Amino acid sequence: MNNIATLDPAADAAKGSYGTRWLAWAIPLMFVLGGIATPARAVDGCLVMLCFAAPSWRAIPGCVPPIRRVLRDLALGRPFPTCAMAGAGNSARNDWASAPGYCPPQYTHVDYSDSGPIEYCDYTGAVSVSVNGTLFARTWWNVDGGSVTEFTHAAKTQLGRWDTQFDTDYANWLSATPPVATMDSNP
Repeated sequence: MNNIATLDPAADAAKGSYGTRWLAWAIPLMFVLGGIATPARAVDGCLVMLCFAAPSWRAIPGCVPPIRRVLRDLALGRPFPTCAMAGAGNSARNDWASAPGYCPPQYTHVDYSDSGPIEYCDYTGAVSVSVNGTLFARTWWNVDGGSVTEFTHAAKTQLGRWDTQFDTDYANWLSATPPVATMDSNP
């Protein structure tokens, strides 16, 4: 039995969408705390932050358009939206990916050229969400609109179920990686 929690949008839809229930309390809370007032083309930073922290933003219909828009905006060099209502220790920000230092190993690749190896990342950047001053989730994204979310242990404990693609990709990469040879000091 696999002990990794999963989020199955089809199963959740059959019993009432988990993602929709999660967002159902979050959006009214934002209105109570001061409302959502955004310019016509701007992406609401508070909604985006909540969606990035969700178990699977793709499973929440209200999250898909704003997340896609913010990822497109980031790819075009626009700044990450802010949320004035986030409160101390709650934030989200984008950082640009850079292999090998800031790119998960399962998404880091090497090309060899005449001048030597060139490492690159499958993803362009990562949106990190912190809750109560602690990293909660990091969504790796690329300019083509692809993304995968890395959830921390704290997030997994609180969520109970989440999109496991990042974990699955890491497990597959780990199983395909040859073991590192070590020098045995005993002859």
